[in-house]
Amino acid sequence: MTATLEELLCVQVSAELEDGGLGFIGLGTGGRSFAFAVGIPSVAVALAHRRGIDFIAQYGVALEPDIENAPRCFEDRNLLTWPSSANLAVETCLDGFKRGKMSVGFISGAQIDKYGNLNSVAIGDYRKPKVRLVGGIAQPDHAANAKRTIIILPHARRTFVEKVDYRSAFGFGDGPGHRERLGLIGGGPAKVFTDLAVLDFHPESKLMRVVSLHPGVTRQQLVEETGFALIWPDEVPTTPEPTEAERQAIAEIDPDGAFLNGRIF
Repeated sequence: MTATLEELLCVQVSAELEDGGLGFIGLGTGGRSFAFAVGIPSVAVALAHRRGIDFIAQYGVALEPDIENAPRCFEDRNLLTWPSSANLAVETCLDGFKRGKMSVGFISGAQIDKYGNLNSVAIGDYRKPKVRLVGGIAQPDHAANAKRTIIILPHARRTFVEKVDYRSAFGFGDGPGHRERLGLIGGGPAKVFTDLAVLDFHPESKLMRVVSLHPGVTRQQLVEETGFALIWPDEVPTTPEPTEAERQAIAEIDPDGAFLNGRIF
């Protein structure tokens, strides 16, 4: 693969963004986790803008900021001075979810299961965890109320587990009908983008299924890195690589690697 993984994922995520949409992107502290949770969605939105797609991104209190002139540090004070269409009050910044207006919630996590439930709270028993994670943050709002949830995370067997240790983001719960029984207004997880594959969920069983494998990735490799059985198509496509024009656009959007290499401070 001539393109980088991050470039490939940016283009794939960008293709999911619709004209007139509104998406919520979380915050982070740098490094690889920042690239997956914040960097890739951010560059994907900027790519969509360059294609003429009118998609609005929200980062906490910052609504429709200038992504291509993002601060190098995502502290509160920098978010408040980031050139944006509006700065929302903290107590109302999640209202778009509750009103059913959020088209896409971009989220990540330490664990995901076959029904798309995510865990960012604790590994092991909640009361005596092996690892205490960052917490739910706004994940419950994303997962319950966004019209679609797009999940971006590294693909490893310890991450793709049969059942998450804690549900911080509700996917399809225990299977078909669970979201409906709880009265959740959102559509649930739509796509999962990893460093190995693109995945979605079967419309009836709600089980995770393979959409495509990235260039050079084998079926056996994906099986070995997944802790549950995936649904496979008869023939597995290869995820398309970005064009040279798309790679050039990404280089212009993120020239210093602040987003895709997590070079923030």
